[in-house]
Amino acid sequence: MIRVVLPAHLRTLAHVESGEVAVHVDAAVTQRAVLDALEARYPMLRGTIRDQATQKRRPFVRFFACERDLSHESPDTPLPAAVASGEEPLLVVGAMAGG
Repeated sequence: MIRVVLPAHLRTLAHVESGEVAVHVDAAVTQRAVLDALEARYPMLRGTIRDQATQKRRPFVRFFACERDLSHESPDTPLPAAVASGEEPLLVVGAMAGG
């Protein structure tokens, strides 16, 4: 199982009480595979983390794992082994902007 930590507003939308959810990925553990599994389990999240048409990450959404920013990695790049094993979670973070 892949552990995913969602920001508060997405937990509310998905009706998830804990900060972390678990999804099963059959194929290689990539951002795309994890997000596909997340959206399959929580269909109300479709279009909130990535654009439905282009599949690109939404602005102000970032991905972190193992103390690394994975936001600009290819969606098909394998995630770190610690994420694939369930040892570490994939963090979905809502970034902030402004001054």
